[in-house]
This record gives sequence, structure tokens and C-alpha cells, in this order.
Amino acid sequence: MDIIFLGTSSGTPTKTRNLSGVALRKAGSKPWFLIDCGEGTQHRLLHTNLSLNSLQAVCITHVHGDHCYGLPGLLASATMSGRSAALTIIGPAAIREFIEATQKATQLRLSYPVNFVDVAGMSGVFDGDGFDIDAVALSHRVPSFAYVFVETGLSRKLDVTRLKADAIESGPVWGQLQRGEDVILPDGRVICSRDYLLEVRKPRKVIISGDNDTPALLAESAKSAHVLVHEATYTEAVAEKVGAGPRHSSAKAVAQFAAEAAIANLILTHFSPRYKDSGGSGLTIGDIELEARTCYAGNLLLANDLDMFHLDRAGTLIRR
Repeated sequence: MDIIFLGTSSGTPTKTRNLSGVALRKAGSKPWFLIDCGEGTQHRLLHTNLSLNSLQAVCITHVHGDHCYGLPGLLASATMSGRSAALTIIGPAAIREFIEATQKATQLRLSYPVNFVDVAGMSGVFDGDGFDIDAVALSHRVPSFAYVFVETGLSRKLDVTRLKADAIESGPVWGQLQRGEDVILPDGRVICSRDYLLEVRKPRKVIISGDNDTPALLAESAKSAHVLVHEATYTEAVAEKVGAGPRHSSAKAVAQFAAEAAIANLILTHFSPRYKDSGGSGLTIGDIELEARTCYAGNLLLANDLDMFHLDRAGTLIRR
């Protein structure tokens, strides 16, 4: 699957970083999901091959503007592009009020129905196209959530090596076995499908977190996660100077949690604009990376706008 970053700054944009937005899709698949939609998200989408007509759901982590101010414009653009299929929006109840107020104030009429799901009232997982989506409550100044994506639709593969070893030639018989049907071969042998189907591989799980000052709230979900995407707004020293008011995580706090939870792949994002990309004097993104690496020995990646990370079936994550 692919994770595409449409914005990696917190609070306000910078010259190189837009506000929060992450796209998730199965590799090679048109359907995709959007997690958060900061101002300017749709402009970042113009640099990708993601279509608003293929968007399955928008998941908003919380109501702060850097995570949702881009949503009305994106919905309007979907109408301009001719969308007719219903769109699901999962988020805090206030997101629905925000969209409806914007529609009324600007006379925005959408060409497609919108299905709102109150994330606080979700009962069980939401069945997306190719994913089950669950939510975990976090700790922030307003109710904030992480979204947990677990891939679905996995099927058992044929044990081709065994089929060839038993002289079962490819053809219709293989299709019957794949469908779970037992087969009688022309030579009289009775072939049981269960003997030629491999075990289903473990479904991949990706957690994309909203703003959160307590990473440990994700401990249960993280037990089987392949990737955690989490904010690292500050380094520890800056977090201490800023104080507890903003209620964000430092790179150290997230990295320590990821190490303790044995998460194989950690992507940090949502960096304070005070951290420059590189060069010059003052704080840089490199300071965030250095702090995280002192606590976490796994596959650590810091997101830039328009970065795409590919998670293969074996759980290996690479930047493309």
C-alpha cells in the first residue's frame, strides 16, 4: 500500500510544507482515503495521480483548522469534477456543522450525497473499500483521534510448488481449487482444495494519528501495526519551553513509545514551522530526527510534502 503526504506542517504552512493531509491507498488501486484536509490540500493533490472521483472517505482527526480548513474547497472541487458517487466523511460531530454552515453561507451545492459518521459514536469498524477503519481516542486540547486501517479482501493463494510436484497442470482445475472446491482429476485422484491453499498472510495495519500528547494511548492498536504515522511537533527542549498548553508530542516521546511497542516503521510529521528544512542557523528538521534516533532503532522516516512511502506485503516500508 502507499502512504502519500499532502502536508507536513503544524499550525501554519511554510514555503515548503503544507498543512496536515495524508492519502492512503492500496498500491496500483484507484480508490483512496484522505486523513485530514488542511488548507491547500487540494492544491497538493494536483501534484499526484489521485482523483477526487475515486476518493472513498475523508477521515478528520479533530476540528483544529490546520486539519480541516481545506475540506469545503475539496468538496466543492469534487462537484466541479463531476463527482456523483456518495462520499463518507468520518470525524467529530462539529465537522458536519462546519461543512453545513459553509454550504449555507456560500450557497455550495454538492453534486453527490455526503454520509457523515460521528467518530466519537462509531460502533465497531467502518467497512471501507479494501480496508476496515477503526478509531482510537487520543489526548489533545479538543477531542482528537487516530485512524487504524487494516486491509481486507485477502484471499488464500495456491501452493504452486506443490501443485507442480503432484503433476496437477495449470488450467480450470487450479481455478476450482482457488475457489475452495475439491476436484476429481481424469486419472481418478480426488484433490482437496485445503491441501493446495497457502495460509492467508497477515493483513497490513497502518495507524495515522491526529494531534496527541500521549502516544501510549495507541498501545493496544500498535501491537500488530506495521506503520505508525504520528506527529512530532517539537523536540523535547522546545516542548518544555512551550509548556503543556498546546498538548503535542515531542520526537523523543513518540520515538520512545514506538521503541517500547516494537513498531517496525515510524513516520514522523506535523512539524512546527520553527524547524527549518535545512541550512542556516537555528532549529532544523534534522534536530527532530536526531532526537528520535537516540530513542528508536527501527525504520524511522520523517515526511516531506508529496513524499510517497510504499509498504510491501512483507511489511517493508520504503520512500519512493
